[in-house]
Amino acid sequence: MSLRKVYGGTPVGTESRCDTCVHARIIQGYAESERIVLCTSLYDPIRIPFKVMQCTDYEDRRLPSYADMKEIAWQIKSKSAGHDAGFVTVETLKGPQEDEE
Repeated sequence: MSLRKVYGGTPVGTESRCDTCVHARIIQGYAESERIVLCTSLYDPIRIPFKVMQCTDYEDRRLPSYADMKEIAWQIKSKSAGHDAGFVTVETLKGPQEDEE
């Protein structure tokens, strides 16, 4: 008996991508059947009547946006003029004596 790997088989989990998407507008009632999902990634919002497994316009709302990341980023300034602050490259660490070998 040979064992074969199945690619793209049955997906694990049943959560919809719309639950964590930036473009989703979800109206949830008390019952599972009382749920309306609207996708606003298009010009006119469309109703999605099923749970979405994969979407090309998916953007995770749990991740910070670019503006949020710029706001929380550290501002690194050097103490002496003319020197760059931040990370250095490998070439800078090697120095001139190692280049001659």
